[in-house]
Amino acid sequence: MTVTADDVVQLAAKPLLGAFDSLDWKSLTPTEGAVGLETISSAAPSVVAAANTVELSHKRLADIDQSKLVPQIAEPLSAAQKQLDELRGTLNVASNTVQLLPAMMGSETPRNYLLLIQNSAEARAMGGIPGALTVLTAKEGKIELTAQASASELGAFVPALKVDSAQEAIYTNRLGSYMQNVTMTPDFPTAALTAQTMWQQRHPGDAIDGVITIDPSALAIVLGATGAVDVADAIPEGVDIGTLPTKLDKNNLVQALLSGVYANIEDPALQDAYFAKVAEKIFTEVSSGNTSGEKLVTALGEAVADNRIKVWSAHQNEQKLLNTQKIGGAISGPSVPAAAFGVYFNDGTGAKMDYYVKRTVQLVQHCTQGGYGQYTARITLKNTAPADAATSLPKYVTGGGAFGVTPGNVATNVVVYGPSQARTQAARLDGTEIPISSYTHAERPVGLTRVELTPGQTVTVEVDFAKVVQTGTPHLDVTPTVQKTTEVVLPAELAANCGTPAN
Repeated sequence: MTVTADDVVQLAAKPLLGAFDSLDWKSLTPTEGAVGLETISSAAPSVVAAANTVELSHKRLADIDQSKLVPQIAEPLSAAQKQLDELRGTLNVASNTVQLLPAMMGSETPRNYLLLIQNSAEARAMGGIPGALTVLTAKEGKIELTAQASASELGAFVPALKVDSAQEAIYTNRLGSYMQNVTMTPDFPTAALTAQTMWQQRHPGDAIDGVITIDPSALAIVLGATGAVDVADAIPEGVDIGTLPTKLDKNNLVQALLSGVYANIEDPALQDAYFAKVAEKIFTEVSSGNTSGEKLVTALGEAVADNRIKVWSAHQNEQKLLNTQKIGGAISGPSVPAAAFGVYFNDGTGAKMDYYVKRTVQLVQHCTQGGYGQYTARITLKNTAPADAATSLPKYVTGGGAFGVTPGNVATNVVVYGPSQARTQAARLDGTEIPISSYTHAERPVGLTRVELTPGQTVTVEVDFAKVVQTGTPHLDVTPTVQKTTEVVLPAELAANCGTPAN
C-alpha cells in the first residue's frame, strides 16, 4: 500500500498537475469554429502515464489476499482499492480521450463523420430511428457540416447488406435493408459499420471515417449549455407555424421534434427538412465559441453517461480504444461488465407512437440455486396516448394500421439480454407465462417477445435468466428513450439475503 501511495503521488499526481495547469477550458472552447488541439496533444503523455500508473497500482492491491489480514489492515486496504477503482475509470476515459481526440478532429488529415440523429418517437434498440443524416468534416480542430440527407432518401438495399448470422436471426435482414433499421441492434459497432457501408454505396465519392449517433434528448442537454436557438427559418416555406416554437431550448426541444413537428407538418420530406435545419442550428451554435468549453464538455459528458451519444471509428487503432469505453456502445468486450443485462425496445407499429410510451425496467435478483445466480428482468410499459388517439393524432404518428397495428395502439418488440453463458428460462406477461423466442448474440442469451398496448393500457413483461455464473455486481443497460434513464431504470429488487444490488 505504501509503494502504491508513492507511485500514485510521484508517477500520476505530479505529472497530472503539470498537464492540467496547461489545459484550461479556453482551449476547449471553439475559436472561429475550431478547438485548439495542441494543448491536448501536449498533455497526452502525462495523462496516459498517470492512467497506466493507477491501473497497475489497482491491480497490485487487488492481488492481495485479504483473508489473511486483520481488520485494521483489511478495511483501509479495501477503501484504497475502491478509491483506485473509481480513479482508474476516470483516468482511462481521460487517457483514451487525449489519445483519440487530436487525430479524430483532423489534426493529421481531414476526417468525415456520418452523424445519425435518432428519433426516439419510433424506438430502436439503440435509441430511435435514424431519420436525419449529416456529414461532419473535421480538419485541424474545426468541424464543418458538409452534407445533409434523410434516411428515406437512401431507399432500400437489395440484396440486404450482410451482418453476422446471430444478429440477422434476431433482427432479420431488415437490419441491413434500410438505414432506418441499422439501430435495431444494441451493438453500435454493427450499426455504425452498416450505416457507413450504406452511405458509401449511395455516395461512392464519400469516404466515411467514423459514425456518431445522438438523439433529441442529448441535443436538449447541449441546449442547456448553449441556451436557446432561434429556429424560425427552419419552418418549411408555406407551412403554417401552428404550435411549433420559433425558439428551441432544453425544455421544449424534445416535444417539438418528437411530437410538435408531426402535428404541424404533414409531409414527411418537410419533417426531415425541419429536423436537418434544427440540427444545423444547434451545430452552428456549438461551434460558434459563444459557450465555454467547460459547459460544453459537461453537457456532452452528461449525454454520454445517459447512453445518448456513441462513437465508432473506421480506423482500427482508434476503434480498439473506443471498444474499451461506454461511448463505443459495444454489446460485448472490455467495456461491458461481466454480469451485464440489457433491455432494449424496437418499434413494431411502424410509426411515431413511442413518444407516448412510458417505461420502467428493474432487475430482480433471486437466491442462488445449484451454485448459479438467477435473475428476472421486469419491464413495465404504459401507452399514455389519448383514448381517441386513432382520430386525434396524425396518421403519420399512429401508422394508420399500415403494419397491422390498430391506430392508437403501440406494438413493441422487447429484447432482453443476459450475461454470457447464462440461459433464458421463461417469460410472463402480467403474471401469465408466455412463449419467448430465444437466441444467442456474442455468447449472451437473448429473449425476444412482442407486446401491443391500447391507449391507457399498462403491461408488465418478466424475463427470467438462470445459470448465471458471474458473481460480481450486476449491471443493467436500457434503450435511451424520451424519458430520463434515471426514471426508466428502477433500483434493483433483492430477495432476502441474496447478493448485492445492481447498478
